[in-house]
Amino acid sequence: MTRSAEDVQGLQGTTLHGTPVVPGVGYGRAIRPGVRPALRVDQPEVPEADRPDQLEKFRLAATTVAQRLRERAANASGAAAEVLSANAAMATDRAWLRSAEKSIKAGAEAGIGAATATDWFAGMLEKAGGLMAERVTDLRDIRDRVIAEIAGLPEPGIPMPDEPSILLADDLAPADTAGLDPTLILGLATSLGGPTSHTAIIARQLGIPCVVAVGELDDVPAGTAVLIDGTTGEIVVAPNEAAATERAQQSRADAARIAGWAGPGATLDGRPVDILANVQDGAGARAARATAAEGVGLFRTELCFLDRATEPTVAEQADIYAEVLDAFAAKKVVVRTLDAGSDKPLKFANHAAEANPALGVRGIRIAERDSGILDRQLDAIAAAAARSGAEPWVMAPMISTAAEAASFAAKVRERGLKPGVMIEVPAAALLADQVLAHVEFLSIGTNDLAQYTMAADRMSADLAALTDPWQPAVVKLVAMAATAGAAVGKPVGVCGEAAADPLLACVLVGLGITSLSCAAAAVAAVGAKLASVTFDDCVAAAAAVLATADPLAARAAAGEILNGS
Repeated sequence: MTRSAEDVQGLQGTTLHGTPVVPGVGYGRAIRPGVRPALRVDQPEVPEADRPDQLEKFRLAATTVAQRLRERAANASGAAAEVLSANAAMATDRAWLRSAEKSIKAGAEAGIGAATATDWFAGMLEKAGGLMAERVTDLRDIRDRVIAEIAGLPEPGIPMPDEPSILLADDLAPADTAGLDPTLILGLATSLGGPTSHTAIIARQLGIPCVVAVGELDDVPAGTAVLIDGTTGEIVVAPNEAAATERAQQSRADAARIAGWAGPGATLDGRPVDILANVQDGAGARAARATAAEGVGLFRTELCFLDRATEPTVAEQADIYAEVLDAFAAKKVVVRTLDAGSDKPLKFANHAAEANPALGVRGIRIAERDSGILDRQLDAIAAAAARSGAEPWVMAPMISTAAEAASFAAKVRERGLKPGVMIEVPAAALLADQVLAHVEFLSIGTNDLAQYTMAADRMSADLAALTDPWQPAVVKLVAMAATAGAAVGKPVGVCGEAAADPLLACVLVGLGITSLSCAAAAVAAVGAKLASVTFDDCVAAAAAVLATADPLAARAAAGEILNGS
């Protein structure tokens, strides 16, 4: 239960801890989302003569909500636009609509029909786990907006603060997060969510300091002065005002300095490190080109096809790939082949139901059942390269064995392309030297590597500490892969969320990582931090982190070396 304002004195100076997502410090009074519309489940059955009217109310409300989300998507950009568009599609999903309409035709009131359909779908998504379970928050947000529209109530969402504030919530729907004004919302903390949730992704794009999976956050009432540190994951309740104000001002000064970083990537003493961007389509690549990113370290090709019922043709794929290659003409572009399966099912890939899809047929494993999908994608990448005059690097996801790497590399080389693989499975990191005998580069996906190393769903708020990329076990596997690359003179990069953390990015360089690829919004922060430390500092920090036993100690050890330079 949320404590009253009278109880705040007892919380004064208390520090809560969560998983840091977006670096920076914010200080202000806490605000919380408004109450979602209540729904009486004991309403009597609607007379048959009135059911058509209830059906019309539901359909009109769903259409209205979808249209509002589309309009917001049109006025947003990047990840925010994509997520809002996806949620608009959820509001018009045929299966969801049919389920709600079935309940309404059976006598349920329009709002109850929407709620019943949502509960059914939410159960399926939660059972699927991973990113599918993450969509439950989105779906329930759609439900609440539809119910409010049916009842003639104001649209649920975040209150507009009168002064710059810190937003605290259980979790946020994409429609709420995407609409946040960084000049009014100085920080964001949630009790749920993970580092790859929609809240985290959009907060990173907006540059709002963010911490997720914060224990006891519900005990902090609205109106309380709060300091949030998105670098350490700390939430300080009712801190010393002068000290908190000074920390926030210093953070803003640091942000202004960082914004002026123009590259290229290198340590203070001139050790070169490629600073690259993660993109998912031509629009994202063009936006990244406006930053100091030196190329693309991860082109997520599957995100172009998630809404396709049939496989795109080679020509269609080539057109999409060429957009990204053209945006970074004569620059490094690393293309990842389809990472379908698990939380990203593709209808045309004919995925069978699996008891544990995260450990099932996904990524390169699909090619073992149907090599045609991979062959046609490689043909499309080669066609786009020929058209653009580019020389893309091509890597496969979910490689587990040297034999898989060899098979993939042969297909890539047949088309005159440069082969590499992703290190996401601990087995591949342990045998990185054998894998490198067949490919030209490695790229480490720290999100999945942490998930599989720690046996913890990366989307679980309860397990967020286990999937923290600072986990020493994960860092040690990264070190093994980097060492294997250095031994044979082949590059090893990181393209997971770990590369977006400026402090951890320096540690990765100290381990021997040669390139860092992150969200475009994080490029300047990573590049500026790297430029402020020497390579010897990075090596010392890496050694200190490897000697620790938990993420908090690892961060502290790195910070002591790198923040004092």
